[in-house]
Amino acid sequence: MPFERNATAEEILAAIRDLPLESACLMEVCGTHTVAIARSGLKQMLPPHIKLLSGPGCPVCVTPASDIDEILSLTERPNVTITTYGDMLRVPGSRHGDSLRRRGGSVKMVYSALDAVDLAEKHPDREVVFLGVGFETTAPGTAIAVEEAKRRGVTNFSVVPMLKTVEPVLRALIADPDFAVQGFLCPGHVAAVTGAEAFEFLPREFALPAVVSGFEPMDILLSVYHLLKQLAEGKPALENEYDRVVPQKGNRLAIQAMERCFAPCDTVWRGIGMIPMSGLTLREEYEAFDAVKKFSLRMGQPEKQTACRCGEVITGKRAAEDCPLFGTVCVPENPVGPCMVSGEGACAAAYQYRIV
Repeated sequence: MPFERNATAEEILAAIRDLPLESACLMEVCGTHTVAIARSGLKQMLPPHIKLLSGPGCPVCVTPASDIDEILSLTERPNVTITTYGDMLRVPGSRHGDSLRRRGGSVKMVYSALDAVDLAEKHPDREVVFLGVGFETTAPGTAIAVEEAKRRGVTNFSVVPMLKTVEPVLRALIADPDFAVQGFLCPGHVAAVTGAEAFEFLPREFALPAVVSGFEPMDILLSVYHLLKQLAEGKPALENEYDRVVPQKGNRLAIQAMERCFAPCDTVWRGIGMIPMSGLTLREEYEAFDAVKKFSLRMGQPEKQTACRCGEVITGKRAAEDCPLFGTVCVPENPVGPCMVSGEGACAAAYQYRIV
């Protein structure tokens, strides 16, 4: 039965229970979805044969520890200020306990990349480095900041391009022979930039149901129902539940800004490894603003093995609570892995909203 948005949770849950499915495993790609699911108790509402797994859509969680080490080394250089979003301040490098927030005045939190450009313009005696972290959601803002720095002639501003794109990582997950997810709750924030059509490859190439979802609990519950209905009927498709925000074709101006400033490149995802053409690097005409080249940073170095299981959590192979460090050695006040650091991390969400 189709549902309007004014359907009640009880009606949707009853319809889910009536679907002829013995089991189903779905993945929410976005970290904001992960938090919303945990906060609302949605997993506990669903029948036990329906599983929701967290995916690699938390940008902090997929940043390699070796990259953090290189950024930490920048704080030791004179006249360098690192600027970043709040979550990145607490991400540990390869040495547990060492993070940007422990590096004092050489690190500042900003709310946008343009804030970093303004800071550089006010302090021409310092090199201001912005950590370009995120997916297609934040990439346009970073691109605009680089273009603005060039327009203003702010030569003491640079970016560590650590941006990643969603389609290549989903393809990498699907290619894993152990991957058992049967449908995707697609990220509404990313789709607001790329358009819902960016996820058409899931049903078209892999016969996997896909629904672009909003972030309210009812959005997610309705999207889960649509995924399960597709599975029950054997008719995989792409649906846009978040059409009040997400267009089919995407945000043309945002996409153009990304394409002007960035080019696809190979990049390393924490816990996953190198994924070809899944990152964004500055184009040649903007090389002067590339902190990796300016400071000869060695990004993407091999990761050291630890007891942290964030890599398995973000690939749907393990629930956050099943990590041996969860809730004991690794807690939000003393995070070992990035999934416990970020407010959108699967481990942080599971810890904060855990059922006791």
